[in-house]
This record gives sequence, structure tokens and C-alpha cells, in this order.
Amino acid sequence: MLLEMLSSSSTTSSMLPSHDTVTSDRRCVAMETYWREVHSIEEEKEGEEEEEERKSMDEVELEEAWLTEAGLSSLVTGSVAAEETLPPAEVLLSTLTRQQVTTVRRRLDNYNETLKKRNRQPIRDVRDVFTEPDDDSADRCPSPPSHHAESPPSHHHTTTKTIRRNAHRVRPTLPMFVYEDQLPEHPSSPTNTHSPTNTHSPTLTPSPPHTHLPPTGRLRRADWLLRDTPYSEGVSEHKRGGTCWDCLRFHGDNNSELQFVPVSPSEGLTCADDLSSCDLTRLGFISHIEVSTFLLALGVQTKRTRPPRRRTRDSGVFGVPLNSLLENDKKKFPGVKVPVVFQKLLCILEQTGLQTEGILRVPGSAARLKYLRRELDRCSGAFDWSAVRQVDAAGLLKLFIRELPTPLLTHTHLSTYRSLLGVSSEVHQVQALQLLSLLLPEVHRDTLRALLVFLRKVVFHQDQNRMSVWNVSMVMAPNLFTCCHRGNKSSIAKQREEMEEAVGAARLIRLMITHQDLLWTVPTFLLLQVRHMNQVSNQKQLGLSRTTRRLLRRRNDKNDRNQVTELCEGVIRVQAPRHTKVSMAIQLDEQMTARDVTSRFECEDTPVQHLYEVGGNICERRLHPDCLLLDVYRVNPHCDWLIKP
Repeated sequence: MLLEMLSSSSTTSSMLPSHDTVTSDRRCVAMETYWREVHSIEEEKEGEEEEEERKSMDEVELEEAWLTEAGLSSLVTGSVAAEETLPPAEVLLSTLTRQQVTTVRRRLDNYNETLKKRNRQPIRDVRDVFTEPDDDSADRCPSPPSHHAESPPSHHHTTTKTIRRNAHRVRPTLPMFVYEDQLPEHPSSPTNTHSPTNTHSPTLTPSPPHTHLPPTGRLRRADWLLRDTPYSEGVSEHKRGGTCWDCLRFHGDNNSELQFVPVSPSEGLTCADDLSSCDLTRLGFISHIEVSTFLLALGVQTKRTRPPRRRTRDSGVFGVPLNSLLENDKKKFPGVKVPVVFQKLLCILEQTGLQTEGILRVPGSAARLKYLRRELDRCSGAFDWSAVRQVDAAGLLKLFIRELPTPLLTHTHLSTYRSLLGVSSEVHQVQALQLLSLLLPEVHRDTLRALLVFLRKVVFHQDQNRMSVWNVSMVMAPNLFTCCHRGNKSSIAKQREEMEEAVGAARLIRLMITHQDLLWTVPTFLLLQVRHMNQVSNQKQLGLSRTTRRLLRRRNDKNDRNQVTELCEGVIRVQAPRHTKVSMAIQLDEQMTARDVTSRFECEDTPVQHLYEVGGNICERRLHPDCLLLDVYRVNPHCDWLIKP
């Protein structure tokens, strides 16, 4: 069977999508790598129960699940208790742009219409949820003028609602392209070294920068992260069969492989790990709505399926949920963010296998793999890791990923990941991958990050191990994405479909490896929408009517301006309760960074300290050491400033 599939991969190579940077010979070798990996997985599954075929969700289940994941469960359950822990539906909807609101309205309409067809009464009528905007709505959420030199033409964003920002705030002009000779020596190191997980896991240490990967074309700066408008607002041209601003700017006349360079942290961007759990929850709601709106604007449809029934174990290592593994590990290692057994496997591979030819590709003994699995499940705490060879660690790593009861990319989002293959533009694929990465549960996101950092190191040593980014992607594709192998009796059409699925999954993994530093970055527009949601939620908690708020705003407008002026044009008071200097008043200027402030509180034998933005229109946000504080002050003038580890 394997030989037949290998031969079919050669004969059907012409049906694969063209790829300028991969020759036909290399593609054929990569396809052989994929089918050998599939064959190895089938050998390991011999004697095990087959997974039941996934069934599509009906419309009611689909829309109810979508609305719940968007933080709008009260619209389908009618439960008031849900709003005690989640922001009310009205608060969330007031934060959205018109296109995002249209997506929610369409989902709720479809849900209610389906209920009526089944003679069931909807919980909430659409007219009760989506009211016409009044004159106060423009005051709440105006559309500021764009100051970006690289922003698309204004007609793309005429319907956008965003958060009010001070008119005197102007960002530096951004270059359209950044060529390789204009880049700093290590463009990705600032974002990597700031990651808090670096202190907990040897697998999350700063990885080789993007320049270590084979150059595949001109490098582009990912300045679309800095825009105030959502991705879905900039792709309206696609609906009319045209080409959007980003496609013209980044792709030009060809569709060659792209490589984006992370934006400097001084531009004010933040990572997902820098936000509090409350802000991350609200960020997830908006990201969920935005990715659906974005894909819909691109003409891409997603079809969700029910997760298959899989046995979940409470003990051992394999087949245990990541959350359970992490909870047990935190009892011994309180600061750990990635399961210890996963980190250990990556460490063995990094120490002994990065320069080994065929790392991850060459399979080990299936019998030995089963033996090591039983031993790890039986006594993971007292397991003798010295007996594990490099080829064993590679097999155990892939087995661990496949055996997770909830996939690393989760059942919820797996179909959406696959739907990205319908997006023709690579820049839009990267943007959608970024939104999906922000939707992953924290432990899944941290584990995926650890894996991608390791895979990039493997590619960095490709001259020794013969594992290019395409080969690595082909090996990992059937492990991260469920392999639907139909055997050698399937028709030519089925084999063609299976081949396209294999190549598509590998391409998504290639994008994640290449652009991994962008996946964990929160775009400016998402953080602005989170700030707006927090602001509206705080006002709603006060229980004030719109009229009362308007009167109070007018009455206290002069006092508010005097209060800001009383801070001496940008003086902040930094609190440091764990230091001898409990607080300090600091005058901000255009160049002052978070590092400049924390350095004033440094003393010997103290852990690394960070500056936090607390309160105002954010719950809590850790600031990057290179973040410009005056920008933060202008967008959130009433926050507190706190120094802590």
C-alpha cells in the first residue's frame, strides 16, 4: 500500500499547486516523507479502535456554538447568570465594527429562523438586540483619521467604528518594504527574549531569527499589525472580484513566498502572554467574531464537525488532556507553562538530534515505542530518560501530539484552519493564522509555541539534517492535522483530494514555522476593541443612563482636563510595593521606555521586574521593555503604573 501511494505521489505531482521555491524533485521527496509518516502512524495504530467518522453539526448546534464562543451565550440561553461572569451582549456588540455586527446578526438570524422551523421559540428577538444607533453612538465610537503612511485608501474603511484616540498622537512613518540589508542583525530577538515563558522552559529560549531560514524573497515588515482597523475592513475589494491593498502591496505581480519581519516593540504592540486572563477572554470573543467576518469577506466558508468520541485518561502521559498534565506539573514546578514531559522530549531532540540526518522523519522501532509509552504512563515521575535515544524521542513527541484527546489546534478551530487553504493571498493566510492562534486555550498556545520554536531550530540546521522547512512541514502535517487516509482502494478523485489535503496541511505548518513570531502578537485594532469593551463595561456597571452620562461628561469635562493638567503634562506615579522605593513620580517624554522606568527601581539580587499598565480601560497589561510610555499614557491616561515580577 505504501509503495502504491508513493508511486501515486510521483505521478500526481502535476496536480499539486505550484510553488516557486520548491522544485518538482523536492516536492516529490516531501510527498514521500508525508506518506512514510502516514504509514508509520498506521503501524502504530494496529490493534487499536478506529475513530468514528465525524458528523457535521446541524444549523442550530452550529450557530449556538458560534454565539457561545463569541461571548453571546445569553442570546441563546437567556440566562442572566452567564452575564455575571461575561460582558453583557450589549457591551460586546457596542465594541464591534459594522461588518462584525453584520456577521453576528446573520448568525443570530439563522439561529432564530432554524428554531422557528422546528416550532421552537427564540430566546431573544433580533430587533431586541440590534437597535438603531443614536446620536450618542457616534460620540462613543468615532472613526479616527489614519496616520499610517501604509494604510489602505480611505474608501476601504468608511464603515469602521473604532475607539477615540487623541488627535495629537502620530506614529512614525512606516516604510513600505524593509529589505534584507536594512534589517537589524536579529530582527526577531526582542519579541522572543521578552516572552515570560523563556524563564520556565528550556524549549522556549530565544530561537534563531528569521534570517536563519533560507531567504525566499524580499522581507516585508508586518506593519499591518499597527492599523486601527480590523483585517475584515480592508478586504472589501475581494467581494467585487478585485485585489485589496495588502495583496497589491505585499505580493505585487507574483505570488512568491513571503517572509514578514516583526514590528519593533517600541511601536506599542503586545503579546498575548502580556495580558490578564480577563482581557484575554474578551480578546478571544472579538478575535472569534473577526476571523469569521474576515473569512466571510474573503469568500471562504467553514463547516464545523462534531468532535469524535475519544477516551480521556486521568493519569499517565499519553491521552491525557494538556490542562490535566499542566496542573500536575505545577505542583512541583509552579511557574511551568508547558507540560514537563513535552519539554523533556524537545530537550533530548535539541541536545542530540538537531544535526542528525532525517530527524523527525526516520521512524524508530514500533515495538520499542510501545514499550517506552507504557513505561512513561506507568511511572512518568521516575522514568529513566537517559535510555531514550533521539529517534525514540522523535517518535514519542509525535505520538504525544496525536494522542491528545483535544488536538493541539483544538476540535473547535481545526476546520477553520483547514478552510484557510481557500484563501489565495498568503498575507491574509498569515493574518487569519494569527487570529486563530489568539483563540487557542493558553496551554495549547504555549505548547504550540514551544513546538514551533523547536521546528525552526530543526530547519536552521537543515544543511546537516537534510530537513528543509517543507520536509519538516510534511512530517508534522499528519500529526497536527488528523490524517484521513482512505487506503489504496480509493478512487483517483479521492486520492487527488487526499493529496491536496496533505499539501495544504503542510503549507499551513510552513507558514506557522516561518511566521511564528507574528502569531502571538495582538494587532492594534484588537487591543483597541478590548479597551473599548472595558470602558463601556465600566460605564454599564455604574448603572448610569446615556443621558446622565452625557450630563456628567459635560459637567466634569473641565475637571477632567484640569486633572490631566495637574499631572504636569504627562507625569505618572509608578508604584513599586515590593521595593524600598514604594513610589516615584516620573515625567514622561517622547523617548522614555518601560526599561528606563524599571531601571530606577533595580537593585542587586532581585528578580527581573516589569512595568504593568493596570486599570483605566485595561485590566492588566505587562509592557515590553522597549514600549514607549507616552503612547500608553495617551491611550489610557487614568491607568495605574505598577512594577512587579
